Amino acid sequence: MPTRGLSQAWVTLAILSTATTLLTVQPAGIEARTFTAAAVLLLAGLKARVILSRYLGLHTSRFWMRTFDLVIGGFLILAFGLYLAGRTA
Repeated sequence: MPTRGLSQAWVTLAILSTATTLLTVQPAGIEARTFTAAAVLLLAGLKARVILSRYLGLHTSRFWMRTFDLVIGGFLILAFGLYLAGRTA
């Protein structure tokens, strides 16, 4: 794999991780916590996609990228649904 692609992936992961950290250190009210949870899960999904596509080289296979996008997306939706269910209980 080219060094440039790995460097870009690393920078992207560093930016997404910084965004996650900045998002979670902000004090938030009850309504903002739901937004924060959704944003953290979205950022986690983006980081997973970068890792799968660049580090594992799946960007060359449309089938595997779509499959992993569906699986990760479904998992993140399920995780957010569980968060919402636990919040209202």
